[in-house]
Amino acid sequence: MTTGTARPSIASFWRDLPREGRLLLSVVAFEFIGTGLVLPFWVVYLHELRGYSLEVVGLMLAMMSAAGVVAAAPGGMLIDRIGPRRTTIGVLISTVIGQVVVAFGNNLALSALGVALVGAGFGMGWPSAQALVASVVPSPIRSRYFGMNFSLLNLGIGIGGIIGGLVVDVHRLSSFQAMYLGDAVSYLPSIALLLVPLRHVGGPVADPDEGGGTVAVSYLTVLRAPAMGTVCALMFVSAFIGYSQLNVGLPAYSRAISHVSTRGLGFAFAANTLVIVLLQLVVLQRIEGRRRTRVVVVMTIVWACAWALLGASGIAPGTASATFFVAACASVFALGETLLQPTIPAIINDLAPDHLRGRYNALTAASFQCASILGPIVAGFLIGHRLHLEYLALLIVGCAVTAWLSAIRLEPQLDDTSNGLVR
Repeated sequence: MTTGTARPSIASFWRDLPREGRLLLSVVAFEFIGTGLVLPFWVVYLHELRGYSLEVVGLMLAMMSAAGVVAAAPGGMLIDRIGPRRTTIGVLISTVIGQVVVAFGNNLALSALGVALVGAGFGMGWPSAQALVASVVPSPIRSRYFGMNFSLLNLGIGIGGIIGGLVVDVHRLSSFQAMYLGDAVSYLPSIALLLVPLRHVGGPVADPDEGGGTVAVSYLTVLRAPAMGTVCALMFVSAFIGYSQLNVGLPAYSRAISHVSTRGLGFAFAANTLVIVLLQLVVLQRIEGRRRTRVVVVMTIVWACAWALLGASGIAPGTASATFFVAACASVFALGETLLQPTIPAIINDLAPDHLRGRYNALTAASFQCASILGPIVAGFLIGHRLHLEYLALLIVGCAVTAWLSAIRLEPQLDDTSNGLVR
């Protein structure tokens, strides 16, 4: 093993991918333009346009994450039974239906059904997409793929957010319906890609120990597999102190403690996206061939700095300084994201046997979704009760726990391949 070899050029990241990997990447930005269209407006649409109370809207959005948790377990088994390609097609179709129902649902039951379908699609979509990628992208360059995918994903969300902000009008229901229909349409190229040019990939894989047959494997068995318990714990803690706080804790802290305007908050999230788009490929070039567990440790240091910057935004609330520190927090957090996204998904898919890839990805996806449910609850309680210093301390401690899980617990459990060392 070595880490001293020359780093690949940024141009080689695309060139070295197999044709199937390049095709999958070709639709990512377009698909997530649709996500960006609606991502900032769920609460506005359901509360102000459909007239549901904020309490009901909160429950519906929590239900979205809960539906993802519920769908993950059967989704993982389905991936292993019929293959990730067919499963992904089913997920995309159900998500299209869910967005259409959300757009036209004019009562609570229909709106809740649409939200649940979208949430279930998220819960099943992540493991099926990861398993599909692993079936066509060789292990040595999976980190490249996951990093490039994340960069294109954020580019799409950023473009979609800009378009959505220009188009939506809180006085016109039709403008919001157009956004949700636009999100539905954004999935159609991916469906066409999987139905035609990629119809030959992502099939089910038989268990080699069963003579080409299949065998029932429980999630408990997967959880007991080498390193998987630690990986699931790492996924949960990193999601708890990471994305659930970026999406909920940072806006709540910025508004309640730092008194940052909604425009300033929008600027912070735009800065987050811009940093990812600009730096992801550069970061990929720097981390390739290094221990993935050490990369995660560096990520925790970066995130700890980000949350410290969020704390600094509360020193002079309501000022330009507060806005600056919130934007700095989101930007530094984005640097940590560029370290995280190429590493943990690659570890999971290098650990997973081909015939159990769906279950491995579903189990870790469920860990992420559970953190997405618990994280906002904890953030809302602490910030709502003015326990903002305790909130920040919790995040810093969580960063330390994440570093410990990665460097002390997980690293000894991984071989060189799954830990990303150059072979």
